[in-house]
Amino acid sequence: MDKDFYRNRDFIPDFDEIMAETAARSRELAAQVTMKVDVPYGPGTRERMDILFPSNSATGAPLHMFIHGGYWRSGNKEDHRLVAAPVLEAGGVAAIVTYELMPDTRLAAIVAQVRAAARHLLSIAPALGMDPARFTASGHSAGAHLASYLASTGADETTSPDLPDLKGMLLVSGIYDLSGIPASFLKEEAKMRPDEAAAWSPLTATQHAGPLRIIARGEKETPPFHDQAQRLVEQLTRHAQASENRNEAGLNHLTIVLDLADARRPLGQRLADLVASC
Repeated sequence: MDKDFYRNRDFIPDFDEIMAETAARSRELAAQVTMKVDVPYGPGTRERMDILFPSNSATGAPLHMFIHGGYWRSGNKEDHRLVAAPVLEAGGVAAIVTYELMPDTRLAAIVAQVRAAARHLLSIAPALGMDPARFTASGHSAGAHLASYLASTGADETTSPDLPDLKGMLLVSGIYDLSGIPASFLKEEAKMRPDEAAAWSPLTATQHAGPLRIIARGEKETPPFHDQAQRLVEQLTRHAQASENRNEAGLNHLTIVLDLADARRPLGQRLADLVASC
């Protein structure tokens, strides 16, 4: 049987242990910081975000939004609060966002939810002491795919979407060509249709000028993640849009999240620098 390079569990022997560590570190951080939990940005039960504040929070703090992965059909914000750590160390406020899941919710609706989350976050920013002009975003895996649509228009969108003013984004281990997803191991779990994959592949989207896009993946990730990251960087370069291409040494699709959440590690330091510089 041919290998399914999207099934990361097959390539990461300690998959469950890393997921457990990610959740444990999220619980530890949540117990130590000030946080607003389950802030709604829409009517759906999962249209929620957690907002975490630094201990030295000051008026006009930078604002960062993180979108978790899970191949659009799983995942939650509670197990990804750890990504807020470098943001808080940089003096920023972090919003960890979740969304409704496939197959019950279609991909276009999930993209719309993430955009709505960003708009709502910016609307409440001043009241919470945040500066909406200092807004950055990041995402991991499917979350990186979704984050990319905060600064791009899908191939089938006939009107210009209402997008936030982003200063920069960090896209980690993203899927930017969805054509292989409908026939992958996800075919019964996400039930993504070929027309959805064609409509919502970032490599066929219009990438809007403005924010710096940092495209990162782990050295030990499977071929699609390397290939698609490189293709996205090349596309941005052709259109003279600011980008940064990162290949994180020794990391796989899960350990890269642990590095992203640690300001002492290269990727976590890059996140902290991005937040602080905006």
